[in-house]
Amino acid sequence: MRSTASILHLDLDAFFAAVEQRDKPSLRGRPVVVGGVGGRGVVATASYEARVHGVRSAMSTAEARSRCPHAAFLAGRFDAYQRASDQVMGRLREASPLVEPLSFDEAFVDLAAGEDFDPAGVLDTVEQIRRDIRELTGGLTASAGVASSKLMAKIASEIRKPDGVYLVEPGTELDVLGPMQVTAIPGVGPATGERLRRVGIVTVEDARRHEVDELVRLLGQAAGRSLYRLTRAQDDRPVVADREVKSVSVEDTFETDVTDRARLEAVADTMARGVAAKLRRHGLSGRTVTLKVRMHDFSTHTRSTTLAGPTDQARLLASTARALLDAEDLGGGVRLIGVGVSGLADWVQEDLFAPDEPEPEPDPGPSREERRHGEHGWLPGVDVHHTTHGDGWVWGAGLGRVTVRFETRFTGPGPVHTFRADDPALARGHGDTVGA
Repeated sequence: MRSTASILHLDLDAFFAAVEQRDKPSLRGRPVVVGGVGGRGVVATASYEARVHGVRSAMSTAEARSRCPHAAFLAGRFDAYQRASDQVMGRLREASPLVEPLSFDEAFVDLAAGEDFDPAGVLDTVEQIRRDIRELTGGLTASAGVASSKLMAKIASEIRKPDGVYLVEPGTELDVLGPMQVTAIPGVGPATGERLRRVGIVTVEDARRHEVDELVRLLGQAAGRSLYRLTRAQDDRPVVADREVKSVSVEDTFETDVTDRARLEAVADTMARGVAAKLRRHGLSGRTVTLKVRMHDFSTHTRSTTLAGPTDQARLLASTARALLDAEDLGGGVRLIGVGVSGLADWVQEDLFAPDEPEPEPDPGPSREERRHGEHGWLPGVDVHHTTHGDGWVWGAGLGRVTVRFETRFTGPGPVHTFRADDPALARGHGDTVGA
């Protein structure tokens, strides 16, 4: 740990859902769920209005619908999220050259590496960063923690969430951690927490009463030693600046560690298809598929495979990502997963002599909701433009019709109109850049 509180952990609040509420005025203050909208879909992010009903990330969309049937379920717009994330990361890099993004919406910042860092004024610095982020992004809020280590900064950012800041003064780390539930320690998910509870470990202070050998016997080498070290606030990890790579990727951090392999496979599938959509929108393809998995103990594993030629095909990228996940040992739980494609090209290799793709696992087929969207791809939430009515987003679709609410982040709630799904006056829109 450092002698000064100079590590910032910044976490955008309910990021995907917040971007949707920003860009869709009629959804502000309403429960919003972003993720897969089909029968096998998985929640990526839920707004705070949906979380009060028990909806959370990595939950199946079907369960989320049963818990909060009145929520707006949206398919997600990765380009809009990327633009907002770029704005935030750009502002953080103005504060320090050492910025370590963890996902679209989360990063560590070494404030001491910035010019004219003043430990006494660190809260003023962080508040200015949060104000700038709100202004740059059109209203997105961020929670922040400031401390002498990554561990404590991450924990601190949760204390006054959403839209708050907490500073852990150097020397108070053990006092702050002690009364917390042991599940506040990264890597201690529900299953590990229950195992600890059975031996009388409920709080961080309880865990400190046990020697490292006892925790290793209980949890195993990696998890036991990690718990022993982190409950004592021992964390000297540096902030590692992100290095630009020529790739397209999507990743997300779960609110709680996920152990359900089927659920993780669904997340990887959805992410791979999102990457494929981004590649196609930018006229790109790629031949190296990479899976990134961050485990409960913060160890990060990556697996890659290189295809015969560059592709932008969603089915191929998704099956490749799932195969990489199948080879990964997920014991103990996963806190982050990501899918990326590198080796980019502006062309696609059509291999006429390649063997057919292996027969997929039995598939119940598209859900009734997915069939209703039809071949025109009018998924709920996507941006559209109408030659007469202007810009809006898909409210719903089915039976050859599509219903659009015409509003943007720069307007108030707008009117709703229904058209034929193949109406030539309708086209895909450009998201939050419209009207700027």
